[in-house]
Amino acid sequence: MFPTFAPCGDSALLVTLGDRIDLALNRRVHALARRLVDDPRPGLVVAVPGYATLLVHYDPLLLGYDEALEWLQSQVRRVQEGGDEAFPAPRRVVVPTLYGGMYGPDLDFVAEHCNLPAQEVVRRHTARAYPVYMVGFAPGFPYLGGLDESIAAPRLPSPRLKVRAGSVGIAGAQTGIYSVDSPGGWRLIGWTALKLFDPARSPASLLAPGDLVRFVETQP
Repeated sequence: MFPTFAPCGDSALLVTLGDRIDLALNRRVHALARRLVDDPRPGLVVAVPGYATLLVHYDPLLLGYDEALEWLQSQVRRVQEGGDEAFPAPRRVVVPTLYGGMYGPDLDFVAEHCNLPAQEVVRRHTARAYPVYMVGFAPGFPYLGGLDESIAAPRLPSPRLKVRAGSVGIAGAQTGIYSVDSPGGWRLIGWTALKLFDPARSPASLLAPGDLVRFVETQP
């Protein structure tokens, strides 16, 4: 069934490698994205990775759909045959985090929802290293997988109109960090002073797909 290839308008092509949130699958998505950088084809503009998909934009004046499709199919085969050699060692990033109270107004809800003491939620949240599956929603916002399912919690019924940049949240079986002030519906359990997105910095995003994130509890 997979992979599949589908046109998106007249200048993009969507490659789908699977239909689930899975680390090995996501690594192949990013290995494919790297192939487009390491072995570029004239006419390709940019590749946008998701959990299990890669959206590839191309210039139709330089590259036709059939040509783009044929080239991408060959790159997918190379990635699938490449094994672990296609995946470099992850960069590890520590995120110092203040939990609960004014920093994490939904921590008590998550604790009650999961039938756990609040500090146990914190302990379980800081006990794992989380892979960055993708960056999106807002500039620099990392979607982190691997959350302990015992502290999974539903989104808010209605999103907040403004969530402070640096807020650490849980939504279902995912955790993430708000990179800029924005609306948001994730359950907020903490906050970090790290600046996840800075347009004056290169790269502007602190985190990139493939990184491993570890939360460390700090005190005010």
